[in-house]
Amino acid sequence: MKWTAGLVIVAALGFSALTGCSSGPAGQGGGEPAAAPPPAAKAATFAVITHAGSGDAFWDVVKNGAEAAAKRYGATVNYQGDGDPARQSQLIDQAVSQKVDGVVVSMANPDALKEAVGKAVAAGIPVITINSGGDRSREFGAITHIGQSEDVAGRGAGEKLRAEGVTKLLCVIHEAGNVGLDQRCKGATDGLGGTVERLQVDVGNLADATSKIKARLQSDTSVNGVLALNPAVAVAARDAIADGGSKARLATFDLSADVVAAVRDGEILFAVDQQQYLQGWLPITFLTLYRDNLNTVGGGLPVNTGPGFVTKDNAAQVAELAQSGTR
Repeated sequence: MKWTAGLVIVAALGFSALTGCSSGPAGQGGGEPAAAPPPAAKAATFAVITHAGSGDAFWDVVKNGAEAAAKRYGATVNYQGDGDPARQSQLIDQAVSQKVDGVVVSMANPDALKEAVGKAVAAGIPVITINSGGDRSREFGAITHIGQSEDVAGRGAGEKLRAEGVTKLLCVIHEAGNVGLDQRCKGATDGLGGTVERLQVDVGNLADATSKIKARLQSDTSVNGVLALNPAVAVAARDAIADGGSKARLATFDLSADVVAAVRDGEILFAVDQQQYLQGWLPITFLTLYRDNLNTVGGGLPVNTGPGFVTKDNAAQVAELAQSGTR
């Protein structure tokens, strides 16, 4: 029993010595001072600068995606848009002067933005391009491009229209100088294998767009297909077809709640979906990863968000999502 008690006393003394060396404030018991916590990282600020003004249903979804990602990562997003390339360049310059942590920019007119994007890159600000200008993105120094191949998407639309019996197509361009829209029409021409005519309208004047489409269909009844490149123009084209008594089949690029409803109701054959919510969400995610961990995505190749197709088969499901502003 004495031997056992001795073990208990020694063990107790040892435990007391150990705890005495590791507890208590610095300078008592020989312990080291606790390390100070690292300073909190400064919250990131990202600028998203697109080629569309406020109130555009397509770009509102892009904005929703960017702001949702910023909330997730504790960042701030300053979203601005302007259809004038000169003004868009000025917005990029302002973002550079504000020393933002990253710039997201759509390049409908790449040449007009080259200098401004170059200034951002030269200032050490990472740039991600979205939606348009993917073929110039790497040249300009962007770390990646997020969007869809407009040629591939246009070809897919042309092939689907050909399968629906369209032989002569009206491709409606709503923004002058937008290289992506030209690529869509070219791709549709390749996929259709028939005749494709282009009609220029102004997305800012949809009543006039409806009149122009209606007049073109009435002047040439051999046109049996219309491809809109914008959801608002698609609705204008739907009205033009109905008002003019045309039997032309209609398809469109991009989504809005009205377009999804029209697809569901059989007024539009299909919509080419580039999932624009991802074009807002992904660049903020990628810039956050780059800022925090120097990660890059894509390996020098674009990150594709489309094309997908919304048809009558899946329109009801997409309609529910569109109501929440994510499709």
